[in-house]
This record gives sequence, C-alpha cells and structure tokens, in this order.
Amino acid sequence: MTVNQPAEVGHDNWNERIALAQEMIPLISSLHRNNNVVTSIFGRLLISVTDIDIIKAHERAHQVIEEDLPLEQTLPVLRELTSMDLGTASIDVGRLAVGFAQSGATDLADYLHSELEEVIGGRTNVKEPTDVVLYGFGRIGRLLARILVEREASYGGVRLRAIVVRSKGDGDIIKRASLLRRDSVHGEFNGTISVDEENNIIWANGTKIQVIYANAPQEIDYTSYGINNAIVVDNTGAWRDRKGLSQHLEAKGADRVLLTAPGKGDIPNVVFGINENSVTDDDKVLSAASCTTNGITPVLKALGARYGVAHGHVETAHSFTNDQNLIDNYHKGDRRGRAAGLNMVLTETGAAKAVSKALPEFEGKLTGNAIRVPTPNVSMAVLNLELETEVTKDEVNDYLRKVALLSNLRQQVDYVNDPELVSSDFVGSVKAGVVDGLATIANGTKHLVVYVWYDNEYGYSNQVVRFVEDIAGKRPRVLPHRSPISEL
Repeated sequence: MTVNQPAEVGHDNWNERIALAQEMIPLISSLHRNNNVVTSIFGRLLISVTDIDIIKAHERAHQVIEEDLPLEQTLPVLRELTSMDLGTASIDVGRLAVGFAQSGATDLADYLHSELEEVIGGRTNVKEPTDVVLYGFGRIGRLLARILVEREASYGGVRLRAIVVRSKGDGDIIKRASLLRRDSVHGEFNGTISVDEENNIIWANGTKIQVIYANAPQEIDYTSYGINNAIVVDNTGAWRDRKGLSQHLEAKGADRVLLTAPGKGDIPNVVFGINENSVTDDDKVLSAASCTTNGITPVLKALGARYGVAHGHVETAHSFTNDQNLIDNYHKGDRRGRAAGLNMVLTETGAAKAVSKALPEFEGKLTGNAIRVPTPNVSMAVLNLELETEVTKDEVNDYLRKVALLSNLRQQVDYVNDPELVSSDFVGSVKAGVVDGLATIANGTKHLVVYVWYDNEYGYSNQVVRFVEDIAGKRPRVLPHRSPISEL
C-alpha cells in the first residue's frame, strides 16, 4: 500500500486541508506540553507551527517519497499518539503514517505501540539539563544561541547559561542583544528578547543568558553564576590547539570545551553522525570540524559504503566570510584582501583532507579547493569521484534519497530534485548537506559527480548542537528507528 497523491487543490480542497491542519495544532502542542514529544514530518520539525506550516511540511514530503503526503493520513497518527503514555522523544509522524500504510497492518494503535514501545511509560525519566556556555558571540555563536534556546524549550536536555565576550564599551549588551534579535540572513529571532543591563543578562524566550565580560578563559568563575560542569563552546577561533583550548578547563565550573572549527594536532575532529562514538569521557577538548567537512563527510560515507571511493576531488563554492575584506585592503591571507562582495576568490580548504579524520578509509584519497563567492550564506560542494563500482545516475539518486529518508544519516543528509532551487532556498536548512539529485552525473562508468548544498552557518550550527547534546548524554530518542546505510 502506498501513499496516494492528493487531488488537485481547488478552493474546497484547500479549505479541507486548512481544517485538518488546524485540528492537528492542539494535538501537536499537547504532545509537546504533556509528554515532551516533538513531532516532525520526514525530519521537518513541527514546533510552534501554523496551519500553513503543517501543509507545507506535508507538501515537501514529495522531495523524499516522490509524492505529497495527505494530511488525512497523518491526522489519525497524531490522534492516537495523544492517547499513549509517551516519554521524551522526537517522533516522525510522516514516517509512521507511511510505514503503517506500507506494512499492511490493519490496527493503527497496535502498529504504533510496536514502533514506539521503548518510550511508552517513560514520562518520569527526566534528567537535569546540562549547562552550556558560549565563548564568543559572532555569526556561529548567535545561531547556536537561537538553536539552544529553541532546543531547551523543545527537549530540556541542554540549556544555554552564559555567553563570554570582551566588552566593547557602553551599550555593549544592548548591541549584542540586538544582533541576536535581528539577522540579515536568518531573519528575526523567533520570540522575545529583553535586556537587564544592571545585571548583564539577556532574556530570550524566558531563558536567562548571563553575559560575562572577560579577557581570558581561565579568569572566569562560572560557579559564581550557578554554572557547573559546563560544556564551553568556543566559537572565537582564537585557539585551535590543545594548549590554547585547555585554558577553558582552568575556569571553575567548566568541564569540557568544544571548538567550532577544525582542531589542530591530536584534538578529535568530530562530524556528528559519523564518528561521535569514538569520543570517550576522557576527551575534554574536542572539535566539531568545519562547516564544509560536516557538509560533505556524511554524503561521502554513504557513497563509500555502497560503491567504494578510489579517489576524488572536492571543489567548494563557499559564501564569503567575516575574515575577508569588504573592499580591497591589506590581508595576511592570499587573495582574501580583495573585495568579498565583488569577486570570486580562489582559496584553499582543508576540508577534503579533514574528511579522513572522521573517516579513516578516505586517507589520501581526496584533494580539495575552494572558491569564495559573493553571497552571504549557503555554499555548494562538488564531489568529483572515481568509484570502485560502475553506477548510473538513477541508481545513485535512488540510494541517496533513501539515505535521506530512512537511514541513520537522515539528520545529516537531505535530498532534493527541484529544478528551480537556488542557494537562497537552502538558508535555514538544518541538515549538514543537501544532495541536488538533478545535478548528479553518472553514466554507467565508475565516474560520479554529486552536488551538495549546505547552509554553512545554520546547518553547521545544528550539527554543533547535536554534538553538544551527545557529549552531554542528552540526545532525544528518535523514532521510528533509522536504518544503517548497509541495510538500504
């Protein structure tokens, strides 16, 4: 049994869909409020949604199941979920609806109890949230703050307690709150922000964020603010080796430090979804690698596991970053002194080589280069690969679509096949990388070219937060279970 394509949407049909979506809103809210359950439609979270948001989530399902998902099919699932004694979890209503239709089962309640058995009766299993401190409050820091505030409201596993910055003088906290409130690329903060200047506190949707002014990590006493065993996320890039980053561990109340850039030396570089299981309790200094490494590594893992990769070249068209000049001026880096908004700038990237830190089987197999382009966000990686197996375009695309839909790499890999999509359409993508299926090149030989979009700010920040939740031991259980790529 397959999902039926809805009839052409006329006025009456649209009103029916609106009515169904409006019936879903209180069900979604009840699951979140009473059970700490966050629902989604094929990975698109249903948090603070409107009826239009719900309809769009169902329509976008065609990108992964190649047809729209009728609201008539998911509404009964939501109704049944509200009657179950569920514990904290992230539940994909779209996958449950399609899974039930395809299973041939006749009793929805029995099917859902079977699929969600491990979180039934788990409402009392609530853990104390882990404290998180953001050291630095630039582009990535502010996006991390947005996501952490939202995640705390959704799951309560980790909580943002403080940000650490150097004071820029009078009105510093007002300016930083304003930058959190409005963003030229990512839009307005979803909620309310207020400032307590006297106590150096930013309030964001009820979350108290202490602003700590300091010139060095080791001079801070986090415990004096009630912060203990904190994960410090360093997004300044000031230190990238163990010696420099270990300064954070000298601060009272800090337990671990996570760098939002590639780490040097023996620092573990982790791409969440790929090698986070290699981290031990003794690893106190960690790196979340780079945005490009996160964007390409999951796709490369999937391709390597199925077809084998002999060697390849990765070329990235990367949006300009804050380290480039707005107009021509001196810069210590080659070419980066030229006006970022006017030029394509050829530069180097270590992302291709960094892949092997997460996937040792790629050691020595990849080369890479980068072109900075005059866009403020969203980048593209072109994976030009020589495989160990002959492939066709349809075969590869079908496999990568299943990876995005069913596999344990689903939070990292997305798949689209829309001929009208351009870079700005991927602003706000929560996935590490998005395969553009229409651009895939393969003709029955061992040569394959795959194009991967990635929001180098927001997608990467979501990967960082996933890793923070993981090392805190606070990742929500995601159901239905995802399949290893070897089983696709």
